[in-house]
This record gives sequence, C-alpha cells and structure tokens, in this order.
Amino acid sequence: MTRDLVVPPGMETLVERTGYVPAVRAGGLLFCAGQVGRDADLNVIHDPEAQFEACWDNLAAVLTAGGCSFDDVVEMTTYHVDMARHMDVFRTVKNRRFPRGTCAWTRVGTPELAHPGLLVEIKVVALIPA
Repeated sequence: MTRDLVVPPGMETLVERTGYVPAVRAGGLLFCAGQVGRDADLNVIHDPEAQFEACWDNLAAVLTAGGCSFDDVVEMTTYHVDMARHMDVFRTVKNRRFPRGTCAWTRVGTPELAHPGLLVEIKVVALIPA
C-alpha cells in the first residue's frame, strides 16, 4: 500500500516546527491529524468562536489538499478543553460549517491540548472520492 503525505499550502511551517504532517493518504482513505484554531503564524486564537471557525478552516484546507471535502468524512473525533463551557458555541459553529448527521462522531473531554489556550482539536478520516 502506498502512503502519500499531504501538506496544504501555508502549513509548511507547521511541519517544520512539529515534525508531523497534516494528513496521510493511504488505501483510499485520508487520515487527518487533529486540527486546531491557530492563525497562519501558528498563534492560538483566543476568542472561542473565532478559534472554532479557524479550526474548521484549517480542517477544510487539509481535506481539500488531500482531494476531499467535509462530505467525504466518515469518522470524526473532537477533543475539548472545558467542554461544558464551550460546547454550545462549538456546536453552533460545527452546524454552520459541517454537514449534520453524515459521519460517526466521538467527542472527548480533555484537561489540555498541545498549547495553552487551545479549546478544541478535530481529527477526521475521510473516504477519498474515486
């Protein structure tokens, strides 16, 4: 089985700094690393709604670079810091950006993510269209 690394334009700095790639294409699937709400300079966005919007923007960029879209996602896992406090805003943004009821979704509460101030990380697997 072949593996192709996927690095969307503008995410090269992320790869250089962290040593991992945003996604890997393998066996008809696109495995996307967790995406968070940072700007192009990798700064955490502090407003929760704006952070969640940026997170979906970053995920969309990774999916597009891998030949997919939100419609191709078959599994999603979201990791939330202070889930009870931010879930209503997250769900509002999610429902505005991502098609409802189209994939398996697991949400997990966690005490922290990779950098202080991050509130959510979204990890998906998508079926690459033929």
